[in-house]
This record gives sequence, C-alpha cells and structure tokens, in this order.
Amino acid sequence: MASTVKATLDKLSSHVDEPSQGAVDALRKRFEAVGQGHVFTFWDELSKSEKAEFFKQLEGIDPERVAKLSEEALNPPPPPEAPVVEPLPESATASILDSPESSLKEWYELGLDLIAKNEVAVVLMAGGQGTRLGSSAPKGCFDVGLPSKKSLFQLQAERILKVQELASKRTGSPVVVPWYVMTSGPTRGPTQKFFTENNFFGLSSSNVLFFEQGVLPCLSNTGKILLESKHRVAVAPDGNGGIYRALLPEVLPDIRKRGIKHIHAYCVDNSLVKVADPIFLGFSASKNVDLATKVVRKRNATESVGLILLKNGKPDVVEYSEIDAETAEATDPKNPEILKFRAANIVNHYYTTRFFDSIPEWVDALPHHIAKKKIPFCDIDSGEQTKPEKPNGIKLEQFVFDIFPRIPLDKFASLEVKREDEFSPLKNARGTGEDDPDTSKRDVMAQGRRWVEAAGAIFTSEQPEEGIEVSPLVSYAGEGLEYLQGREIRGPALLEKE
Repeated sequence: MASTVKATLDKLSSHVDEPSQGAVDALRKRFEAVGQGHVFTFWDELSKSEKAEFFKQLEGIDPERVAKLSEEALNPPPPPEAPVVEPLPESATASILDSPESSLKEWYELGLDLIAKNEVAVVLMAGGQGTRLGSSAPKGCFDVGLPSKKSLFQLQAERILKVQELASKRTGSPVVVPWYVMTSGPTRGPTQKFFTENNFFGLSSSNVLFFEQGVLPCLSNTGKILLESKHRVAVAPDGNGGIYRALLPEVLPDIRKRGIKHIHAYCVDNSLVKVADPIFLGFSASKNVDLATKVVRKRNATESVGLILLKNGKPDVVEYSEIDAETAEATDPKNPEILKFRAANIVNHYYTTRFFDSIPEWVDALPHHIAKKKIPFCDIDSGEQTKPEKPNGIKLEQFVFDIFPRIPLDKFASLEVKREDEFSPLKNARGTGEDDPDTSKRDVMAQGRRWVEAAGAIFTSEQPEEGIEVSPLVSYAGEGLEYLQGREIRGPALLEKE
C-alpha cells in the first residue's frame, strides 16, 4: 500500500524538478565533511517532490557555518570574570525627564526637518507570533481591546501617516517615510495578507516593504542538526539580531536608492511606540552618532530588565542576572533618589545608513546565544516523530544589541524617555496583570487622557481609571488638541477625528 501511495505521489509531482544525482552527492559530501551527513538518512524513501523541497532547504544551509556555531555552542569559552560596569558617560546621554524645553524643541525641529527631506525610514521587527497571547496570528495583528479595535500594526501605520503629515506642512511637499517590516517564516504570509486586507492602513503599498529574518537549524544537545520530519530540517528564527543580515538583500539597496540617511528601528509589541519620533531622530542626528538607543527608567532595583551601560569600557547591555544586588541597588551619587544603573533597554534604536553600509564587514562576527528548548524531531533510528517532555536541543539566536560593543563611544548615544508615554510592551496573555493586553489598553487610554486634560478638556467618568483613546491620526504626541479646551469628555472615549 505504501509503495502505491508513493508511486502516486511521484506521478502527481512529476513536474517538480528533482535534483540531479551529482548535485545531491556534492551537497551530501559537504554535510558529511562536518559530521552532519545524517540529514540524508531518509533520502531514498522520499518522493520526487519531497526530495526537491528538502534539497532546496539544505541548499540554503551553510553546513560549515552550522558546524562552527555548533562547536561554539557546545564548547563555550570559560565565563569571563565579573564585568566592570559603569553608567554611560553624560556626554553620550540625555533625558526627556530633565532636558530643557529648548533642547526638546531643537531636537523636534531637526527631526521633523529630516523627515520632511525624505531622509528617514522605519524598520519594524515583527517576526513574533501571538502564541503567548492566545492568538494564532502574528503579534502585530493583535487588538489589545481599545475602543477603536485597532491592531498594533494599524496604530503604528497611523503614526507614520501623522508624522508624514506634520513634516509635509513644513515644506508643502509630499513626504514619505518608508516602512520596512521584518517578518519570520511563519508570519510573513499572514502579515502581508493582513496589510493587503486593510489597504495598508492608508499607507501606499509601494512604501511598505516586507522582508524575512533568517533561520538557523535546531541542534541536539550533542550538536547534531535535528530533523523536523524525514524531509525537513527543524529550524528556528535567528533572533532579533538577525535583522542585520536580513537587511542586506533587499532593504539596504532600497534605502540607498531612496537617499535615506536615518533609520528608526523598533519592536512591534510596544503599544506606545513613537514611530519615526522626531525628537529621537533630532537628538541622534545632533550628536552625529551611528547608533542611539531609547531607554526608560528602571522601576526598581529588582526589575528584571536589561540595562544599557558601559561594560568593560564599551557600550553594552547587561542582563539583570549578570549584576549583583549591591550593584543593582546602588544609587546615583548626584541624586540618591534614583538608581545609578537605571537605563532599561526597550529595543528601540536609531541607525545611520552609513552604519548599515558597514554590516557586511562585521555581521559574521556577531555572537550567537543558546536557548535550550523542547524541540519536536524525527528520530533518526526509527523515523518516528517525537515530542520531547524536557529540553532536548538548542536554538541559536542573536540579539540586536550584540553590535553595541563594536560601536566607538563617540558614535553611541542613549536617550531616556518617559515610560508612561513610550513603553507598554505586550508579552503575556490577558489577565496576567503585567505586560498584557489589559495593561497595554490601560496605558494607551491613560496617555490620551493626559493629552486632552493638558489641552484644557474636562474629563469625567464613573470609573476613575477610565481614559481616552486618541487616534494617531488626530495627534502624534499630544499636539493639536487645543480645540478641546473647555469641552467635557466622558470616558471611556475614542477621539478618532477632530
């Protein structure tokens, strides 16, 4: 029976180009040379279409690189001594919280001018699936429960539309901020379909470019490539640090073609993100740095967040677990009411195109980090699918901040922003009480309420915690709401049009 089914499949797939025996032998030798020849274990059992599909996947894998990464993963260097950490020098930092209004205005004007010159682009890291949120769709499609029912993608698209409008008013000419959306293999199709079904949320489809982060084979605990099935290698996205390699084929050429000089990059799961923020762009450009990062003030000494600081004299991110309690609790010598190490990483960055141009020079040297996972696999001995009950392998990933230590200190800067205005991550399922849809909705509604009250509106509600959703199409960051002065607004409310 099995042979009959296989013959039928081969007949149906006769149009598929099966790789030549010479090509298969050559590829097999490459994998065997680095001890990974087991991936061909079931080759002779496969149908023509399965062979074509599997060969195409294997061709896209660099076995020599995988072997090198496997060796590094299994035999890491001895852990370094406790790092010497210091806050970034004042010359490389600034804070929205205590900068004079004149500086904020100067940065805003400069940033808006750069946008008006069509020199700014946005890169979105949107490879994550909404699994932890209880959704099968990409995370950017998620609706946190706002009155408008807008998805994260729509909120961010409308912020681009608004900042284009604000910049256009300065010159009277059309302004374009290209949006480069990085997906992963599982999210690319659904993401593009979502954008198409929603007419790109008002943006021109010609200015939205989708690209895909890379994947790396999953490895066993002994460094062997795991098979997902008899004709497919188990792979996993290469982490948000994979963005650098992923930019090279299509995005970087398009950036050069458009004359872009400044790029804002961020993660999709931040409900409050200020996309193409003029203040951040102006701050970074005024310092003539190649890479800048936004941070928020750490809530307390025990908050589990990565910190942006100097590690052994170089810009870096240090995880909470890497520093001792004494260091974490140390207070600022100039202000004992705040922590000495307080710059919490929110994965929100500025880059110059000249820096992106250097990616080929260093992308292969970035480190890979190990994540031990339960990885379903095809047993080489039995050919059976197996779902492990405990971690049986490793996924290799890179972090977007792995490049920080390579940046000269005079080309690196950090801007502290208000958490309540710019950072509300969506990580957990509803009801968790922290970084979940309910907290995201709360933070967006609270921000809108602050804006309208600052504009002179009178807010009333039966519930003290209720707020107002202010559409990005109405206001980018609280501006343009003067017409609300003296008006009464009953919450919860949605301000969609002036």
